[in-house]
Amino acid sequence: MSQVLTKAGMSRVLAVVMGGGQGARLFPLTLERSKPAVPLAGKYRLVDIPISNCINSRLNEVYLLTQFNSASLHRHISHSYKFDHFSRGFVEILAAEQTPTSDTWYQGTADAVRKNLNHLLNNDFEHLLILSGDQLYRMDFREIIASHIERDAEVTVATIPVDRERAAGFGIMHHDETGRITRFVEKPDNDEALDSLRVTDIHAEDQEVNTDQYLASMGIYVFKRATLVELLENEQTDFGKHIIPSAIDSHRVYSYTYKGYWEDIGTIRSFFEANLDMVSTVPKFNFFQMEMPIYTRPRFMPASKINGAAIDQAIISDGCIIDRSRISQSLVGIRCLLAPGCRVHRSVLMGADFYETEVSKSDSLSKGIPLVGVGENTRIESAIIDKNARIGANCVISPEGKPDHFDGENYYVREGIAIVPKGAVIPDGTVL
Repeated sequence: MSQVLTKAGMSRVLAVVMGGGQGARLFPLTLERSKPAVPLAGKYRLVDIPISNCINSRLNEVYLLTQFNSASLHRHISHSYKFDHFSRGFVEILAAEQTPTSDTWYQGTADAVRKNLNHLLNNDFEHLLILSGDQLYRMDFREIIASHIERDAEVTVATIPVDRERAAGFGIMHHDETGRITRFVEKPDNDEALDSLRVTDIHAEDQEVNTDQYLASMGIYVFKRATLVELLENEQTDFGKHIIPSAIDSHRVYSYTYKGYWEDIGTIRSFFEANLDMVSTVPKFNFFQMEMPIYTRPRFMPASKINGAAIDQAIISDGCIIDRSRISQSLVGIRCLLAPGCRVHRSVLMGADFYETEVSKSDSLSKGIPLVGVGENTRIESAIIDKNARIGANCVISPEGKPDHFDGENYYVREGIAIVPKGAVIPDGTVL
């Protein structure tokens, strides 16, 4: 069992990452994959964030609960996280399964943990750390665990200060001067409710929080083992909506305030903006911070080849070939191929899972199908191009002049962003 050294001594901690549900708000990126498997920053997946945070926090025993469109996620985990034979570390997948007592899908986060409780309890842990698989942040979990133990909390909820505008989209906590949570309201929708939840008591560890802010739940929880078992005895299905609010009156539930960068990658707009922020000079989330690196699948690809391109404020991932194109404020994923004359601005190109052989190229061209990548003189702006897309020559891909929400042939517009789904074929000369 992972042992975490805290001020209160050595404690055994087991981590559980929630593999996500259908991910409808990230459609069409979740058309063929679960949310945690969505590519991020050119060469990573969203699930790499919580797993890397666990590894950097010396928590090397991690379960990943999966259910929806999980094949891609399972493949990524099996290729990425391998511990040596002399370590007890693992990242193990627990997929939704039919049992003699249950033949239904997970109904929520709490239901997912309940249905896997027999597997979890086979481990000798004192505390269970529950994490979301689709958030962008860097946290040393030893700090929240230390806070949990020192306060003798039965449940600890990680919270983050937000302003009034963002508060309506979160579960909002209110705590007393000791940090103990006294109220919880899921997505308060009126001014009176918001006013009553504004921070009033500043705990010693919350000195940077001010009284114009609200404490929003991050969906990160620490449970004592016995408390977890007790709270899961009823049929409540979700931690944020049901378990935590009902536990406030009956158990010692505390807030741990996190003050770093955190983003819930729950919508196309948040995904798009988080990725584009990474190309800025000083990004909010810095993958170059090697004190707590982000891990992912090791790939054996050549360095990218740039032939006469003009590149301004961009990230170019491994294995790309870019010929005399112009790229600005964009993120280019692995194995991305751009033919001469392409212009890419404020866009996320996810690249490809493979290189085409000469035989497959000839076969595609003989059938009038563009090659994997982007053809000559194509312009891409304010767009997300998913993996393995085949975009022909002289195309224009942009949301300009279209509704914010629109379904077209082989493309979509969501929140004002044009999206070409995985494996889509865009013929030569197409103007989307």
